[in-house]
Formats: sequence, C-alpha cells, structure tokens
Amino acid sequence: MSIWIKNPLSILAENAGGGIVVDGARIVELVPSGQTPQAHVDSVYDAGEHVVIPGMINTHHHFFQTLTRAFPPALNKELYPWLGSLFPFWKHLTPEMMRLAVRVAMAELLLSGCTTVMDHHYLYPKGLDDKAVDIEAEEARALGLRAVLTRGSMDQAGRPGDVQPESVVQPTEHILLESERILNTYHETGDGAMLQIALAPCTLLSCTQELMRESARLARRHGALLHTHMAETTGEVDYCVEHYGCRSADYMEDVEWLANDVWLGHGIHFDDHEIAKLGKAGVGIAHCPSSNMILASGTCRATDLERAGCSIGLGVDGSASNDCSNLMQEVRQAFFLQRLATDAQTVTHADALRWATLGSAKCLGRANDLGSIEVGKQADLALFKLDELRFSGHGDPLAAIVLCGAHRADRVMVAGRWVVEDGAIPGMDIGHLIHDHTAAAKVLQTAIA
Repeated sequence: MSIWIKNPLSILAENAGGGIVVDGARIVELVPSGQTPQAHVDSVYDAGEHVVIPGMINTHHHFFQTLTRAFPPALNKELYPWLGSLFPFWKHLTPEMMRLAVRVAMAELLLSGCTTVMDHHYLYPKGLDDKAVDIEAEEARALGLRAVLTRGSMDQAGRPGDVQPESVVQPTEHILLESERILNTYHETGDGAMLQIALAPCTLLSCTQELMRESARLARRHGALLHTHMAETTGEVDYCVEHYGCRSADYMEDVEWLANDVWLGHGIHFDDHEIAKLGKAGVGIAHCPSSNMILASGTCRATDLERAGCSIGLGVDGSASNDCSNLMQEVRQAFFLQRLATDAQTVTHADALRWATLGSAKCLGRANDLGSIEVGKQADLALFKLDELRFSGHGDPLAAIVLCGAHRADRVMVAGRWVVEDGAIPGMDIGHLIHDHTAAAKVLQTAIA
C-alpha cells in the first residue's frame, strides 16, 4: 500500500513541501510545494499540522538502567564512584527485570521520535546469564522498531580502578562463543535490515586486549560493527597511559579498532593528534551530552571531530546517568552544549537534527538507507505537532522543535508502518507498564538493603 504524507507544516528535506509518497517500506517520491504526486497513491495522510523529520537514530544506551533512575546512592557523583555505587544493585538483574527495562527504554525512545534504537548491554550476572540480547530482540520486534543490539562484555576485574564485581565478569572464551551465537542468530545485512548485532567490549579498563582484538576479528568475519566506551573521562585516559603506555587512539590502533567500522561512546578527551587520527580512520562518535553533563565528564569536541572526518551521532546513554531515554530532548541538549563550546554561528539547530539522523546513521553504517528523507531510502519518519503552549508564537517550525523543546512525537513510521499514532503506541498500556516496571525497580533497588 502506498501513502501520500501530504503538505506538511515543515519537512526536513529538499523540494518536498508537498510531502512524500511511501510505498511499502520505502520513500518513492518527494512532492514539491503546490504539486500532487506523480505516483499512484492508495491513501492520504494530511500532515498540515506536522513537522516531518527523518526517524531519529540512537547510538548509545544501556536499557537496563531505566530501573535505577534518580537513584539516591548514585546522585552527585562522577563516573567511577557512580558505577561503584550501582554495580552492587545491578548484579541482581533478572530476566523479568531486564524485559521490563528494555520495554520502557524502547517505548520512551519510540515516543520521542526515534525509529532505530541501539543498546550497549554489558551486564550478565548469574540469573540473567546470556539472555539479554535475546530479550531485546523479542521486544524490538514486538514494537516494530529497527534495532542495533550489541553483545557487550567484561572479562577482567580486580585491577586498580576497577569497579565491576567479579560476579558480572565472564571468561574471554565464553564471551566470544556467545558473541558468535548472537551474530549467527540475529544479525541481518543489507538495505532495510531491521535487526543488527555489533560487538561491544565495555571499556579498556574492564576488558583485556585479547578480548578487544578477538572481538574485532569476529565482528569483521560477520560484517558487523564494533562499539565501546572510549575517552569518557580523564581518569580513563590516565589509566591507558599508565597501563598501556599510550593514549586512547593509539591503544585503539594496537587492538585493531582504528577503523571505519567502529563507533565510540562519548569520545570526550581526545587531543588534537588523536582527533586527526580518528578522523582519518573514519571512526564514529556517539555524543551523549546529558550524561556527560550529569556526571561532569566533560564536553565532546564534536565539531572538531566532525571536521576531521568522524561521523557524529547522538546517544541518550543509560537512564541512570541521563535519567531519561528521550532522543528529541538530547537533540536540544547537544545543540545547547555544542553552541556553548563553540559560538552562535558554528552550531545550528539543523546541525543538532542532522547529528540525530544522518550523522547517527553514518555511525551505524546505515547512511545508504536511513537518516534522511530521500527517494529510495527506508520510510522511517517522525512527525511532531506544534500545538502545545511551549510552541506558541514560533516562527520557524523546524527550529521550534529544537529551541522550544519538543519531547513527544505525534506520529512515528518505521519501514512504512505507523508504530506511533496520536502520541501513543497502539496496543500498549503505558499505565500497566509503568506499574510493573516501578515494582521491578523497587525490588532491584533494595536488593542489598
């Protein structure tokens, strides 16, 4: 079935003021202002009250952390004290808790206009064991979301600076066997792929060099990407220098990670030499402004990295360091933070929207079919209304969804299917989900009390 999304109030696309035509999962026509489609259409959706943008793409998250939002033991701390206060609770995560956490994170992202979700799951305590990615795959398919799920990992603990308990660390050989199982079971390739797998050792502190190298080799045999946290804090950089005799980018090169099939979470503390090296290699960066501000980790040099050749995408990061999973709000935070780091001309609202769409698609190796409204690309779209008090008096509708603080999409389409209608997810009882998720969070938050 084909549909004409007709005459939007505004649209983030060139020469498409009359809307777009979707046939099946793809965009087949951009309609200029004042014209009608040349293609046959089966139905029409009047978008006269909507701002239409490409479906946004999240590039860094930890879904399980929705269970410990605004958690008192973790408040007002920097990254490693923060992690140290949370691991004693997280190690009690169960499959039932995981499923509710994933459902909440995915629903929140979807309602914010995100059509491709990503999760970096590195926590496999006894009880949850190796079920996490399987649970996430089931939930993504149930919601009709596009997803990039990573098989995260930690294979060492007990060194100075480590905060992860032994109970969540797994043997290197087991991690690699499980990674291959997940790749063989779920990883899709090609245009329109709905579910993809990447391999994601957690950090250079919690993972051996062997795990980093072997994960890279395994991922490349399967045509999959690689992801990790890198240069998030000055402490991590200092640790790298002390234990490996080099800074972060050189360490990446040593373990075969300096390549364009890699994207990094945070990427804050790279120096000029490293930025040039990362840019030349085409490494992607998931900029996570809210988390970086809450943990006082620093400011990613997003504009310098992008000028050097890196792709810049946006990530909400975990809901224990951001305390929400709203990607539209992250667009606004990125706009504000990067403008503060540069000036009023260097970063615009259009840049922030681009980072959340095409920039994120480039990080995930999907710029050929996602991230922009173009003929032939997947019909992943987010539609926002400007009928709230916060938008009253606006001039530029596209600027308004960033500057005035849009936070909830009215309609969302993934692969040509409406998955959000009138601000709601069809078939989902949000009240029931909140009740169950809150109950699970209370159990986890009192696990060691």
